Amino acid sequence: MSAQTVALFRGLARADTVPFANRGLQYGDGVFETMRVHCGEVPLWPRHVARLREGAARLGIAMPEPAFVEARIAELMAGVEAGVLKLLLTRGDGGRGYAPPADAMPVWMLARHPLPQPQAALRLHVCQMRLAIQPALAGIKHCNRLEQVLARAEAERAGCDEGLVRDADGAPVCATSANVLVRRDGRWWTPPVARCGVAGVLRGWLLDAGLVAEAALSMEDVLSAEGLALCNAVRGILPVISLGARSWAVPAALADLQARLAMAYPMFTSSGTIP
Repeated sequence: MSAQTVALFRGLARADTVPFANRGLQYGDGVFETMRVHCGEVPLWPRHVARLREGAARLGIAMPEPAFVEARIAELMAGVEAGVLKLLLTRGDGGRGYAPPADAMPVWMLARHPLPQPQAALRLHVCQMRLAIQPALAGIKHCNRLEQVLARAEAERAGCDEGLVRDADGAPVCATSANVLVRRDGRWWTPPVARCGVAGVLRGWLLDAGLVAEAALSMEDVLSAEGLALCNAVRGILPVISLGARSWAVPAALADLQARLAMAYPMFTSSGTIP
């Protein structure tokens, strides 16, 4: 990745490398955001920065001044019509051992990526890999993503586009990199993420807009649903056409949900994308 697509900082100063002692590298001691770029801007930035603040606060990591971060994002994304921006914030450097140093200077980076190719509908695999229940980390995008890495590898081995991931009790929670939307009883539902999983930025917008409601769901609820979809801040909303042996026609209600999103965020006017 060229110098024009990556920017690395230690506090407010530019940095050249990530040292071996970086706690994000050693322990996953950090948080990140993956954002859709449209016409050089990040339309969902207020929601992303709110989740970034929440994650940093829970981990006790110093948050760089948002205005400074926004200025660096503007520099990196200037002239970019469409793309993906990843922001990674780590506690910084520390000695050997788990105890976080009290005076660590946060190290953070920005990386620009092309927008992935679109895909119209998804085939899902029911993953055997489960999410551990840990309310202290639930909802935020911390850097410990081995569960998702293994679940995504499992889905790809099964020849599917994504994986439905359950918690340790067997309840469906999310996909490996998206939230799940379930059509039942004439409306859309999404599982809670209070015990594990990520509180997706687009999921939050759908909930706040009253287009989706939160409810604990069983696998039976999912398999007997009128339809399924996935959502995240890069892809938008995409229909699911199969989950294991179960298949669906795309529900008519999905087009309305996609249209409501596109009215608020024109970057999602066309079909979403798969990372």
